[in-house]
Amino acid sequence: MGESRLGVAAPSVNQKLPPLFSIYARIGRAYLRRAHFLLLLGVIVFVPVGLIHSLTVSAEIGSFDIDGLVKIFAAAAAVMALAVTGLLGEVFYTGAVAVSLTHLHDGRPPSLREIARTIDYGRLIVIDLIYGALVAVGLILFVVPGVLAFVWLALAAPIVEIEHHGMRAAFARSVQLIRGRFLTVLAVLVPIELVGDAVTNLMTALAHDLLGESLGAYWLADVLSNLAFTPFYAVAAVLLTVDLIREKDGRDPRVHSTSASA
Repeated sequence: MGESRLGVAAPSVNQKLPPLFSIYARIGRAYLRRAHFLLLLGVIVFVPVGLIHSLTVSAEIGSFDIDGLVKIFAAAAAVMALAVTGLLGEVFYTGAVAVSLTHLHDGRPPSLREIARTIDYGRLIVIDLIYGALVAVGLILFVVPGVLAFVWLALAAPIVEIEHHGMRAAFARSVQLIRGRFLTVLAVLVPIELVGDAVTNLMTALAHDLLGESLGAYWLADVLSNLAFTPFYAVAAVLLTVDLIREKDGRDPRVHSTSASA
């Protein structure tokens, strides 16, 4: 079975999801072949998003003089805010990567300018916020519901750009595609997310050692950690979406065109 220039397996109807090791290998190859674009797009997305997340992280809720239930609610709100802003941009970025990996011109990916014209900004931003909120609420409710929401709804952003579904339909389609493949999707996406979180914490600590307890330190660490790992998450989500559409529907979901735009 051949591969495109992006490292994505060539179309095959009724193709079964490949083994886990093969999925990770294809993620790595796709990333290397589009690393320049993925990092450039990451800078555009994560520099402003990193500032929003850093402002949330640097807010010291514990400095307020609060007790009892008020303190519990404040702590829950802090967890939710951190989770939402932590995912903020990740879903939008994944949607943009979906355009890059699936809207091909004679086998070549579209330009950054064309991607900017193609992205469904409104739906991706709404999905970004709703997905982050659902995961955050789930994490507050004893963690497991948050993990379930994180996995079951993870493909909504690439689905919006590949199949052009509305918001509700995209979430429903994500659940439909993942049904029967939950453990595989979990085994691919959750480790990437956890490693990314660990790297963020490490880079934040290093930035604090160099720059002190400052907004700039949080911002720098957030941007660098997102550039390091979010591209892998985005590529993984898109490849899983493509593979699962092939497996469930027996068709190649990639969009091909014979002429490239400037």
